[in-house]
Amino acid sequence: MRKENVMSSTESFETERVDRMRHTLSHVMATALTEMYPGIQFGVGPAIKDGFYYDVDLSRVKTKNNEVVKISDADLPKIEKKMRGVIARGFEMQYSEKSRAEALDWAKQSGQDFKVELINELPEDEVISFYQLGDFTDLCKGPHIVSAKEVGAFKLMRVAGAYWRGDENKPMLTRIYGVAFETEDELKEYLERIEEAKARDHRKLGKELDLFCFSDLVGAGLPLFSPRGTVLREMMSGYSLSLRGASGFEKVWTPNITKMDLYKTSGHYAKFGDELFIVHSQVNGENFALKPMNCPHHAQIFASRPRTYKEMPVRYMEATTDYRDEKSGELGGLSRVRSLTQDDSHVFCRKSQIEDEIKNLIRIVRELYATVGMGKLRARLSYRSDEDKYLGDMSLWEMAQAQIKSAAIDNGLDFFEAEGEAAFYGPKIDFMAEDAIGREHQVATVQLDFVQPERFDLNFVNEKGEKERPVMVHHATLGSIERFLSVFIEHTAGWFPFWCAPEQVRIVTVNDGVLDYVSEIEDVLKQIVLDKPLKYNELRFTTDKTDDSLGKKIRRATSMKIPVILVVGPKDMEARTVSVRLKDEEKTVDLKSLSDFLKALA
Repeated sequence: MRKENVMSSTESFETERVDRMRHTLSHVMATALTEMYPGIQFGVGPAIKDGFYYDVDLSRVKTKNNEVVKISDADLPKIEKKMRGVIARGFEMQYSEKSRAEALDWAKQSGQDFKVELINELPEDEVISFYQLGDFTDLCKGPHIVSAKEVGAFKLMRVAGAYWRGDENKPMLTRIYGVAFETEDELKEYLERIEEAKARDHRKLGKELDLFCFSDLVGAGLPLFSPRGTVLREMMSGYSLSLRGASGFEKVWTPNITKMDLYKTSGHYAKFGDELFIVHSQVNGENFALKPMNCPHHAQIFASRPRTYKEMPVRYMEATTDYRDEKSGELGGLSRVRSLTQDDSHVFCRKSQIEDEIKNLIRIVRELYATVGMGKLRARLSYRSDEDKYLGDMSLWEMAQAQIKSAAIDNGLDFFEAEGEAAFYGPKIDFMAEDAIGREHQVATVQLDFVQPERFDLNFVNEKGEKERPVMVHHATLGSIERFLSVFIEHTAGWFPFWCAPEQVRIVTVNDGVLDYVSEIEDVLKQIVLDKPLKYNELRFTTDKTDDSLGKKIRRATSMKIPVILVVGPKDMEARTVSVRLKDEEKTVDLKSLSDFLKALA
């Protein structure tokens, strides 16, 4: 299938040049490491987004006391200094080719066991290429820039562990990461963004703002939400449900465990069986699975009674927790968890209704992300590849892929196309949202599915009295609520929009002499119910009546990033006003106008 040209020729050239610079830097680092740690072995060292890395094994590097050497973040400055010395020598990248026998002999003589493995896996007819930088030679396809002096600006960032080739049954190597750009200004800008990202880290803010926690007794990847965090997740889930409810979706409920037969029939077991949590019945010995996804369950609700064309489309929605047995090393805050709550939707419709259903879902996605301040969306059209991992007839795939591309064009989406990113049962539109510091995150999705209706033998009676197969449209607006919150917390830096903030208003008092007036203010706040973007949203407020100083009370409220602080002192009481402190401004509001003022903030 033809791909959209998403970059101009100039952009493509510049991107290719930067990638060559980054790849060359991995060789510069390897050259430096060879001089610093004789006996070091190398895995792979590619260019990656924003930089490069190299996987190394130090098990054969010994000290005078015959101790095994380790590299930590503390060693990065001296490695970086050594790299700059290599660059100053002005080495050029020298290309050469070897026969298979010569390549294997080189790897064995050099003590590079990982390279031996890589060479043995190369196709018989493939050219085996090498690049030399100074005295360091490496098995490599390239490409590179000509001279090490042209590598641009770089900085080594961190050291991590990485299994060889991502296989936990293979040796653990040391991975050294670096970042690189053409200019010092670009590098400086990137490092500033990194520092900003650290300040916005949702794990840090989650603790500071008392939103969620983890417990070793509960288990890794199983988040616990505090009252404040629960308000936030329910506000977001409720808004997503309300948008879909207004478009004809109806709530359903499904249990958290199910028989294996359901996922064997749907095809999920063959594809994702190793991600299932197994529940064993002590009564009859039967095995169940904790629910990892919801589409097969919704298919069973559709199949529970006869359907006719007059009912179509049928739209179900559910905010429900699923469970996936993720590897512990891949878990990270709310970004990747073992218990994830999906705001899941499934439409069962006729082929002629697909266009309207996708259009409706795109509208919902646009409205929600505009509301939360992430309205700059790109769409990835995720297609199948030639790999043998997809189910269903190829002609159906081609039709479905053409339909989602047509929908993207008709709805004016900024999109690009990606082979191999489809779900195993159908192509999809994955929406990518940009956060406040320019990072892109996958968020909502719309997926077409001709496979599960076939595997579950779903049907409805058409106008001719014949059975007709429906199409299944999968959709999640937030996706995993936990993962969405990790993005949303970092996007807002914890300064949540007024309508969804866990605590919207805090009243702070100058002294106890104003408590009667504070009671009047509280009575006003108790009557406020916001109606946008989420209806029936009763105002959430507290009053700080402690004996602490006013300054301390205000600092405490500000540290919790409460959108509105109402300061009440004797002058306010006398004037029948309140002093309002927002994030970026202060003003005085009459008590009689306070309700309208707060409603206008939503």
